[in-house]
Amino acid sequence: MSTLYEKLGGEKTVKLVVEKFYERVLKDERINHFFASVDMFKQKIHQLDFLTYAFEGSERYRSSMMREVHQKLVQDQGLSEEHFDAFIEDLVATLQELEIAPALIEEAVGVTNSIQHRNEVLNKSPLGK
Repeated sequence: MSTLYEKLGGEKTVKLVVEKFYERVLKDERINHFFASVDMFKQKIHQLDFLTYAFEGSERYRSSMMREVHQKLVQDQGLSEEHFDAFIEDLVATLQELEIAPALIEEAVGVTNSIQHRNEVLNKSPLGK
């Protein structure tokens, strides 16, 4: 059985998703301010690593890092559910723009929008509090 990573087209497609996704995010006034002082080259590498891991293309991403790197954004800049939702909306729009099959988009969103990932990014307990 193929992984989501393989179904999407592997590294080439996931790299393109990351590029197009950040083009969209940086234009999105709801969330672009979170990236104002971010090294976008490094950010894209981190996102590529995360999506590769999340889509089962690799086991090398440490999800425990996610909580640590977002903690300051939550505390100092108010990163919230609303912002996370905007991030997911931008991912969906990017996948649609790239003409990814709806079933694969649904699968990708299910993985990236999981309670576990949401709680890690928003620094919530495993129970969502």
